[in-house]
Amino acid sequence: MSFEQFENWSLVLGIGGLIAFMVFIVWDLAKKSKAGRFGTFILFLALGLGLLGFLIKTVLVEVMMK
Repeated sequence: MSFEQFENWSLVLGIGGLIAFMVFIVWDLAKKSKAGRFGTFILFLALGLGLLGFLIKTVLVEVMMK
């Protein structure tokens, strides 16, 4: 395994782990604050938009590099 491959896998696994941890934090926050269905939806929507922005940036970088 080359250093570049290691960096790529580390980035994917690290970001994936952070995203999973953020989902857990938002779920726990919604549960503890008794946000209800709509409040939980809004919390996850905000998190989802942030993740969507990250994914769009990644796709655009890959498309522009080719």
